[in-house]
Amino acid sequence: MSVTLPAGFAAAGVTAGLKKSGGLDLALVHNLGPLQNAATVFTSNRCQANPVIWSTQVMSDGRVSAIVLNSGGANCYTGSMGFQTTHATAEAVATRLDISSGDVLVCSTGLIGEQLNFDRVTAGVWDATLYIKTDAATTPAAGLLAAQAIMTTDTRPKQAAHTSAAGWSIGAMAKGAGMLAPGLATMLVVITTDAVLDSADLDTALRAATRVTFDRLDSDGCMSTNDTVSLLCSGASGVAADQNEFNAALVEICRDLVLQLQSDAEGAAHDVAITVTNAVSDDEAVTVARAVARSNLFKSAIFGNDPNWGRVLAAVGTVPVEHAAFDPYGIDVAINGVQVCTAGEPDQPRELVDLSGRGVTVLIDLHAGSETATLWTNDLTHDYVEENSAYSS
Repeated sequence: MSVTLPAGFAAAGVTAGLKKSGGLDLALVHNLGPLQNAATVFTSNRCQANPVIWSTQVMSDGRVSAIVLNSGGANCYTGSMGFQTTHATAEAVATRLDISSGDVLVCSTGLIGEQLNFDRVTAGVWDATLYIKTDAATTPAAGLLAAQAIMTTDTRPKQAAHTSAAGWSIGAMAKGAGMLAPGLATMLVVITTDAVLDSADLDTALRAATRVTFDRLDSDGCMSTNDTVSLLCSGASGVAADQNEFNAALVEICRDLVLQLQSDAEGAAHDVAITVTNAVSDDEAVTVARAVARSNLFKSAIFGNDPNWGRVLAAVGTVPVEHAAFDPYGIDVAINGVQVCTAGEPDQPRELVDLSGRGVTVLIDLHAGSETATLWTNDLTHDYVEENSAYSS
């Protein structure tokens, strides 16, 4: 089950004609209350899409009644007309649901630099709000329709859910298959909960969760202009969640979505988990792991089933000493459980590493401290290049 699992939420996914494929392309999630508390984390890309600019204003009071999302167009670098479309979309949702447009988040995903067809967007909003007002809108099927409507190059919808023994629950949906290298967030994610929490606590929980999950999915090194992760709270369970329990559940939901996103990354043949251990700090461990994840030489080697551990060390060595302290000749490296390098020297033969499966683990021991972090990435394939060489055609 997805965003409709928690009480107090309705969802819809409709076809507005924004996608060339003619598939579902507009989703709506309505918070029925009694609370409309929310938290949202946006991309840190300085080049932000109109929906991000609009939604940042909406989040100023920590209150959200609905979120509308479209695929088939990013509505980014579309000028004043594009912002008017975003504003009008929120107004259309607000009018149909009898809520304030200032409480409507807007998200878009797709090609940058193309205007959205305003008439099709508003027609899609009409259809979505009609569906939202039916009993079917609170069912698992409605959540699935919404998850399908936000897909672009995704091959399958991504959903996750958690039910607490205390009586509250969390539901979530996500989209993303490319441009997976976030700053503060990633792709489009909607998370719902019926726990009783205020906006400040939601914000603290969301930022802590994204830091150790979405922030550490670095599939292709490319950051989107539209990335948005939103957490909406209805309070409909009537149960005040234990903050620690809620925080832990939220991290697990986000990690579940991250792994689904990683496994559906554009053209990927391997899912790679890079773990850096014994770093001076958590941030330093992430910095080292990200250097390896963004090495095209390393990613190409993994695609070719080549356990070229020298490329791991070469990437680690690009990290300036002020960003991560370690002895470059004291590093250990293991790939899929085979210790190929110890203290900067060859250990077990690289031929023992089996890369025929999809999953790959890389363990890098810096021997510099006591902190550990894992970052998720993919290999670089012919299919990735082919798909992204013709995205706008």
